[in-house]
Amino acid sequence: MPEFTEYAPGTPCWVDVTSADLDRTVSFYSELFGWVAEQDPRPEAGGYTMFLKDGKLVAAGSPPQQEGMPSFWTTYLASDDVDAAAVRIREAGGTLMVEPFDVFDAGRMTVAQDPTGAAFGVWQAGEHNGAQLANEPGTLTWNECHTTDAPAAEAFYRAVFDYEVDTWDMGGGEPYRIFTVGGKGVAGLWQIGAQMAGTPPNWATVFSVADTDESVARATGARRHSSDAAE
Repeated sequence: MPEFTEYAPGTPCWVDVTSADLDRTVSFYSELFGWVAEQDPRPEAGGYTMFLKDGKLVAAGSPPQQEGMPSFWTTYLASDDVDAAAVRIREAGGTLMVEPFDVFDAGRMTVAQDPTGAAFGVWQAGEHNGAQLANEPGTLTWNECHTTDAPAAEAFYRAVFDYEVDTWDMGGGEPYRIFTVGGKGVAGLWQIGAQMAGTPPNWATVFSVADTDESVARATGARRHSSDAAE
């Protein structure tokens, strides 16, 4: 079982979904991946809900902080000093959407946008290191930045996280870029092409499954059931 107790700086370490209908989201992922949801009972936690698989933390969900916000996943990149990372983000042309702050004794974080508009979180671990289980069915396996300007995004993330970058030829246009930490690929960078024109820059979250076709069918059923439960 691929368990994790720490993450090297720059490595995606955690993901959470902000949902306008958290109960429906919990129902959907519980049916799709077999996750168990545990909501933080503290009022100041704002309904933050941990998702567990086999008793291990794998992701989380929360209601939006403001009315009218869309639902979205956030990728958190590990850091050993969030405040220093925030300085580098600004210096490299990024924007802090949320100034660094402490999350109880769990850790310290910020949320930022790269110069192309893709949003991401930065997490400095305290009691919470991140996903305790990954790279197996029903858990996080990959994260990638989708951008309209891959060279600009690459320069930004190199400056902030000191990544090395490998490239894959995609048969024309910008290559697929892989951010590496200590020689290990940890995340991807992909230029949004004509087939996805109009898609805003974002960080995508990818979960592992044992059978893609079966999972698609399960997701379709889970979506229908969660919709029925919401009515």
